[in-house]
Amino acid sequence: MKIAAATDYIGSTGCPERPLRLLAEAGFTHLHWCHQWCTDFLYSQHEINAYKKMLKNFGLTLLDIHGSQGQEKCWYSELEYQRKAGVELVINRIEMMTELEAEEGGALMMHFPVFHAWDKDNAEVLAATRRKLDIFKRTLDDLLPVLDMHGRKIALENMWGDNWDAMDEILAEYPAQYIGICYDSGHANSKSVGGKPFDMGYCQMDRLEKQKDRLEALHLHDNNGDGDQHQPPFYGNVDWERLAKIIATSKSYTRPVSFEMTISNTPFLDKERQEKGEPQTDKAVLAFLKDAHERCEKFGRMVEAAEAK
Repeated sequence: MKIAAATDYIGSTGCPERPLRLLAEAGFTHLHWCHQWCTDFLYSQHEINAYKKMLKNFGLTLLDIHGSQGQEKCWYSELEYQRKAGVELVINRIEMMTELEAEEGGALMMHFPVFHAWDKDNAEVLAATRRKLDIFKRTLDDLLPVLDMHGRKIALENMWGDNWDAMDEILAEYPAQYIGICYDSGHANSKSVGGKPFDMGYCQMDRLEKQKDRLEALHLHDNNGDGDQHQPPFYGNVDWERLAKIIATSKSYTRPVSFEMTISNTPFLDKERQEKGEPQTDKAVLAFLKDAHERCEKFGRMVEAAEAK
């Protein structure tokens, strides 16, 4: 069974060679590149060439890349020079997908700007949200020719407390040829972050089910509803059975299931080493990855069973 995992399960910066090697040793066949997912880092040709060799050496196939919204180079900044720099940052990741020979259908996953506050009773908040969304559309328009050139799509990732109103508007305006959904099961399941609860009043999985034929990428992980814990499946209370049925019946998603997990909130983390600022041992990391792979395979079999019905 082909299973993909994120590269940042023990850290999202630095040389990726060790995490790639351990992913392969644990049985993962595909990956979604999650290094530098929230920095202004621009990959050079030298780095991309080195990573291409690593993927070949470890027998790994690139599925997707988690693009960066950037810090100052932010693709939806209200400062035009920062927005344009953010567009360049996104283009860097699209070009990287081509260079690393990402699997056909691979998408650039991008955090959707935070449009939670669709407070229709507050004219000031609504105007600010509309301004952000208009800027974001200008960025997408800038990127369409690049997506065409490389034959890629952008998959917008649902965020904590997201009511999907803005997501639905973007999906209605931009065709599936260019824009789809990256469904993050942990974000959808989080009822609070940092102790701050969300008064959601809706279910993101309901919204996904209505838009399941725009599903292009997956960020699958678990939590208990209290924060973004990035646990492997079956640690928390994500409704994995329902999610398997949605993925199985999506006309747009036909690729390996893909997971975004970290060792942090699992029994495999050596907290003493973490407190000392020491790296986790290969033994501990590999134990985490092998256990995670078994859990991911279990979910993969659930998707296959749902497809067979």
